[in-house]
Amino acid sequence: MNIKVESLPAFRIAYVRQVGPYGPGNIQAMDKLKKWAEERNLLTESSILLGIPQDNPETTLPEICRYDACIVISNDYQINNSICENELSGGKYVTFKVKHTAEDIQRAWTEIIPALQNHGYQIDNKPIFERYIGDMIHNDYCEICVPVT
Repeated sequence: MNIKVESLPAFRIAYVRQVGPYGPGNIQAMDKLKKWAEERNLLTESSILLGIPQDNPETTLPEICRYDACIVISNDYQINNSICENELSGGKYVTFKVKHTAEDIQRAWTEIIPALQNHGYQIDNKPIFERYIGDMIHNDYCEICVPVT
């Protein structure tokens, strides 16, 4: 697992929200977002896609867990009511590049917290998210981005 520390800017995002158990519904939300973005010529090699689980499935009932499939958009891009928009706070993040398979993601989550603690980081009170940039989307990789202090 590749680990690096980054200072990320705030991102303006367009997103599709899925409510329910994390899993196949997240994929459907991302597919819906990609379709929306493709129709508007926003899905390019330089696009940044994000998957943001808004709730901890260990403390939130599965049927009310929220997942946002997002694409970073420019500040001047005009949004209509066909999609939601928000801003993701910037700041210091530790990123972990992992193979985007269920097993590798699950293993990464068991290794992330101890790795952060070993390096003296504390998790900040911002969303943790998966980031897909450029060819990561086609090569089944993602980065898990953890906000830290």
